[in-house]
Amino acid sequence: MPNPARLVKVLATLLASMTIGAIVLMTMGHNPPSAGPFSLWSYECLDPVKEMICSVTSQSRERWSGIEISYSGTRSGNLQQLTSYNGLSDSKDLSYHFCVYNGNGGNDGQIQSTEKWQNQHSAPGSIQWSGSDQAIRICVVADGRNIRPTDCQIKRIDVLVDELCKKFNIKSDSIFYPNDWR
Repeated sequence: MPNPARLVKVLATLLASMTIGAIVLMTMGHNPPSAGPFSLWSYECLDPVKEMICSVTSQSRERWSGIEISYSGTRSGNLQQLTSYNGLSDSKDLSYHFCVYNGNGGNDGQIQSTEKWQNQHSAPGSIQWSGSDQAIRICVVADGRNIRPTDCQIKRIDVLVDELCKKFNIKSDSIFYPNDWR
């Protein structure tokens, strides 16, 4: 038979240490620990990609046949800032379906759909764009030279592209990344 006095001491010590640990964690709040380039805590706080690809207008599997990912050409920004950078009056004029933020203008890896996606409209590209009006256009907030995509942006874009390919039966050879991607 185990020593009852020792058992009580061990259980009391365990209870005290668990209480102190819980109090320390509660005082830390929801602040993530300092993280390297990729923090699981910040990644888990982002909206699920499956919710992001839903739209107000009904979606057809035949509507989309490709995906084009391109840089915003800016160091920072969100939909409103990108609208003004491009000299547009309204964010519905942006030629993107999704925008993936880098932490400067929105949370790192945050995906925001545009009005073009919500209404399932085409988003014509720039002069050098050779895609079709059936391409889903994704904007990565980065200039592609000095400001590269963050690890979180890359991971979120990979998940977004995978989900879009599954939902709309898009083949991998119809996905176009910037020349210097990764």
